[in-house]
Amino acid sequence: MIYRRAPRPVEIVAMTAGVGALTALSLLSQPSLGPLEYAVAVLAWASAVVQVWRPVGGALAATVLAVLSPMATTAATVGALQTAWRTRFRTAVAVSLAGIGAHLLQWVWHPNAALDFKWWALLVAAVYGALLGWGTLARSHRDLVISLRERARRAEAEQGRRVAEARAAERRGLAREMHDVLANRLSLVATHAGALEFRPDAPPEKIALAAGVVRDGVHQALEELREVIGLLREDEGVSGVQPTLADLDGLLADARGAGQVVEAADGLGGAAPPDTVGRTAFRVVQEGLTNARKHAAGLPVAVSLEGAPGGELVIAVVNPLPEAGTGPAVPGSGLGLVGLTERVRLAGGSLDHEATGGRFALRARLPWPT
Repeated sequence: MIYRRAPRPVEIVAMTAGVGALTALSLLSQPSLGPLEYAVAVLAWASAVVQVWRPVGGALAATVLAVLSPMATTAATVGALQTAWRTRFRTAVAVSLAGIGAHLLQWVWHPNAALDFKWWALLVAAVYGALLGWGTLARSHRDLVISLRERARRAEAEQGRRVAEARAAERRGLAREMHDVLANRLSLVATHAGALEFRPDAPPEKIALAAGVVRDGVHQALEELREVIGLLREDEGVSGVQPTLADLDGLLADARGAGQVVEAADGLGGAAPPDTVGRTAFRVVQEGLTNARKHAAGLPVAVSLEGAPGGELVIAVVNPLPEAGTGPAVPGSGLGLVGLTERVRLAGGSLDHEATGGRFALRARLPWPT
């Protein structure tokens, strides 16, 4: 990885001041210097400043100057460290080798009286090796930090996406609930409205009773619609209590109150399936009763539940098929059974419906875990 970004002001100041101070100390420690040393010192200081933007170019410039004078040693070694920290390892090795070669040549032109050539070569190699290792370690640490930050950013974005998908899925679920609830409620309203249409000569008290049921049904449908829309508008997630098999008696009572003849057979023996299964089973019965009111108004409906834990929960809703042209019928789109089939499939079960032998049968099988 090549580390490229705009240098911070503190980095420019630190590089300028640090290399300038060390170079100035070198000049002061050797008072008998010629113009070449002063010129090399100034150019080395300038190359150190360039290293903030171009570490390789600045380091190589200082390395070339180090061949001419020890005044460039500080800038050359700092350049090797910068290169190891901010560029690829191969590039850093090449710059370090160039620095070692430059300082070996420097000894030829400016030998050190305190060290012979072997010790000088060993010292130069050790210093550049240490700078290479230090810079490489710092680069690895920086890359690790950058990688961890990127992973954290991606994880946060992924979490946000999952939350958004969960909310969207929950809203789709509420939309399905709205269809099921309103279809059941409006089918009751349509049944009573159809009775008013086909029995205009009914006694006034019965007409008033049917009109009251229609009014109450419409009012309840509007309230349920308002509640669901309110939930869909929530920004912090949606929630709602969904009916299960424990609410089945209320559903049957509403249907019977609307004049529908419902025969219920409970073969569960008092066992109650999990709420996830119970909610789907409730919707199966609700959709079956709604379809019967729409397409077989006035005819009896048989509802049966069978099953046990560790096996399957079998729900059946059966009603006779009406004769053509008898009684009012509410037109349907057929989407109710499509949505119900998908709901049952997502619960791990299967849904079948058929019209044979003068009867329409809706059967669902749901897995019942122990």
